[in-house]
Amino acid sequence: MKIYDFNGRKNLCGKKIRRARVAKKLTQDELAARLQCYGVTIERDSISRIESGTRFVADYELKIMSEIFEIPVEWFIDSRDHFDHI
Repeated sequence: MKIYDFNGRKNLCGKKIRRARVAKKLTQDELAARLQCYGVTIERDSISRIESGTRFVADYELKIMSEIFEIPVEWFIDSRDHFDHI
């Protein structure tokens, strides 16, 4: 299986996930715990790797994060910053 990078990152959303997490005053452990409550098997180190761009993000993970953060999924992958309240 070939692993793809885009501009040296494995995801488009990691920086915005971090931004949303910090805005909600959640630690990486707390975000992982919330995702686990939704049935996503994930640990703190995976959150760290997502935010740093070294781990892919599954579509279902991103959908659940959008629910946790109460932010549309599109915001996480859009290069524009049209939701300035975050």
